[in-house]
Amino acid sequence: MTRYKINIEYDGTNLVGWQKQKNGISIQEILENSLFKLSGEKISIQGAGRTDSNVHALNQVAHFDLNKKIKPDSIRDGLNFHIKNLYKKNKISVLNCKKTKKDFNARFDAKERTYLYKILDRRSPPAIQNKKVWHIKKKLNDKLMKETSKVFLGKHNFTSFRSTECQAKSPVKTINSIKIIRKSGEIEIWIKARSFLHNQCRIIVGTLMMVGKEKWKKKDVEKALRAKKRGAAGQTAPACGLFLHSIKY
Repeated sequence: MTRYKINIEYDGTNLVGWQKQKNGISIQEILENSLFKLSGEKISIQGAGRTDSNVHALNQVAHFDLNKKIKPDSIRDGLNFHIKNLYKKNKISVLNCKKTKKDFNARFDAKERTYLYKILDRRSPPAIQNKKVWHIKKKLNDKLMKETSKVFLGKHNFTSFRSTECQAKSPVKTINSIKIIRKSGEIEIWIKARSFLHNQCRIIVGTLMMVGKEKWKKKDVEKALRAKKRGAAGQTAPACGLFLHSIKY
C-alpha cells in the first residue's frame, strides 16, 4: 500500500463542490472515478479543503492509497487523460503527484490555507472573467476596506460570519492575515488561516463590500462581530469569485 499526494487545479463552475453529493457531480467523484479507470481500485480521495459549489482551486491538495504500484508521473498523466475523456465539460487538472508518508493527511496536516477572492468593480460586465469574479457595478473604496479588514485579524468568535448550516463544533477561528490589493479594475482579497468555518470567507467579503460601498463603517463591522448572530453581518458573497489558492504544510 502506497500513499500518494496530488495537487489539483479546477474550475468549480457547475460542480457541486469538492465533496461527493447526490445532487450533482463533485471534484472528488471525478477524481475517484478517473483513478478507478487508471488503477482498477475503488478508493476514497481526501482533500485538504472542502470547497463549495462553484468555488475554484488553484492548488488543492489531496491524498489516497493504492495497492497497485504506479509511478507518480504516470498517475498524474493517467488521471488527466481519464478526466478529459470521462468529463469533457469539467475543467480539472492534476498538476503534480508524488509518494508521501503513510500517515500524511491532506486535510488534518494542513497548517495554513490561503483563499483569494476577486471583485471586479466596474460598470461593464466581465467577458473573459465571467464566473471568476464578483461583478459590482460601482467602484468600491478599497482603502476603507483595507483598514476595516483589520477587525477580523486574530482569534474571534465568528458566529456572525458563518453559514447557519455550518457543522463546526466551535465558531472560534484565528485569521492569520488579510490583504486587500487593488489591481486596476479588480480588487483581490487574500485571507489566511489554519481552517475556516462554512462560508466564512464569503461572508467576510460580503461585509467588506458594504464598507467599500460606504454603506457600513468600521464600527458596524465590529458590532457585527460582537453580535454573534448570522443576521448581523453582510451578505454571503457569490461563490464564483472565490479560489482556494494554496495550502501550507
